[in-house]
Formats: sequence, C-alpha cells, structure tokens
Amino acid sequence: MARDKRTAFFISDGTGLTVEAIGHSLLAQFRSEHVEQVTLPYVDSADRVQQVLRRIEKAAEESGLQPVIITSIVSDEIRRQLHQSSALMLDVFESYLTPLANLFGTDPAQTVNVSHGIADNRRYSERIEAVHYAMDNDDGRRVREFERADVILVGVSRSGKTPTCLYLALQFGLRAANYPITEEDMDNTALPKILRPFREKLFGLTIDPKRLMSIRQERRANSRYASREQCEFEVRQVEQMLRRAQIPSLDATELSVEELATRLMSQSGIERRVE
Repeated sequence: MARDKRTAFFISDGTGLTVEAIGHSLLAQFRSEHVEQVTLPYVDSADRVQQVLRRIEKAAEESGLQPVIITSIVSDEIRRQLHQSSALMLDVFESYLTPLANLFGTDPAQTVNVSHGIADNRRYSERIEAVHYAMDNDDGRRVREFERADVILVGVSRSGKTPTCLYLALQFGLRAANYPITEEDMDNTALPKILRPFREKLFGLTIDPKRLMSIRQERRANSRYASREQCEFEVRQVEQMLRRAQIPSLDATELSVEELATRLMSQSGIERRVE
C-alpha cells in the first residue's frame, strides 16, 4: 500500500451492502482525498474480528495515516472491540438505534441481516422474476414481451442499458427491458417501427462519444465498431432520434448505475414494485 493513501473499511456482520452504500456516499463528498475503500462482510465472530483488527492496524502502519471504519455491526461486543482500533470509527447503528429506542421505548432486536433476509416471499419472488425478465429481454431479444415491461431502455450499444436494467430489477422489482439502437435503425431519426407501440415506456440513455469509444475499445480493439467516427455518428443519430420522438433520456457518461436507476425513476415517474 502506498503511503499517504488512507484506507476506509466498510465493516458489517451481514452482506455489507448497506454500509458500503453509505460509505460510498459519505466519501464521495471528499473526492480530492485518496482513499482505498475495502468492504469486509460477515464480521460476526471473535476470530473474524481479530483478523479485521490486524488488517486495520497494518493499513495504518503502511500508509502512515489513520484509517476509517464505517460499520453497521449490531453486536455490542463486536462494536466495542472495533472501537479499540486506531481507526476513526463511524457507527451507523450506534448513531440511529439509540434515538429510535428512546422514541419507541424498547430495545432493538440486534438481529443480523434483517434488511437482506427473505422475510417476505412475495417480494423476493417479484425481484427474482424481474431479474429473469431483464435477462430474457436484454438487447431486444424478446420484443413480444415488451408489453409487460415497466420501462424499456434504448440507446447505442454499450451505453449502460443492461446493468441499469438488472439494477432496476434486483433493487426495485421493476421489469426493465432494453433495445439497442443499431446502425440499421439509423437510416433516419424516426423511432424504429418495432418500438413505436411502446413509446410511453421508452427511456433513452446517451453517452459521450469519447467514453463510448473507450468502452468499445476494451471489447473490440481497433474495430470500426470502436472507432471515433462510428461512436460520434451513433451517439449523434440516437440523440436526434430521442429529441424528435420526445423520449426522456439521461447522459450515462459520469453516472453510476445506482444514480442512473434512481434518476430514471424520478424523471419518468416510475414507482418501485418492491420496497
């Protein structure tokens, strides 16, 4: 580890997804700082805690900087042990559980993984069904199923449609399909005929041509598909198509898949199917 690079540890006794999301959001406010972010899930035993503590102290020694711990551990004992490290510790549960316990007049259950468990079979089944739908309707494979879609993402190839569809499915239970606008669809700037019956479900993703070229070069280096001229042409044509058809859209160039999904839902008024 290079000196002068601080380490932030996202520590959880579950999957770590919740505390990781919180940690990313917090550290995004300090983009000028060089921080290595490490997620450590399932810290739920004495042996595991000792492993984590050794790793924290090693990071402090190698970097010469105080590490950061952001944790959602529910066990009082494990939190107490983590407090003994040299790191700055930000305890998500400690910050919020005590005020809530005072409000409700009862102690928290201290149950691990309740936020990610399969407590509601219906909601779990809806998420899985939505994921299967997204996979089956990726890249315009089954346009006959577009009638069932909550949203249909359109854009050039490699503009972020597939990961956004999968995130919408897994996180919100939405049936999200996608259709790549290919060169054959770009003879004019009218919507492809196959999409016109579903116009109200369409949402466009666009991207900076330079970023698109970089992504495509990783897939097909030195090909016409990844050339600057081709990327500029496709982005220009699709943006004109979206404007002409008055399809709402987002620029995916600098947005994470989480930001794309939530902004898309806000902009289009689509509501989640599962909480």
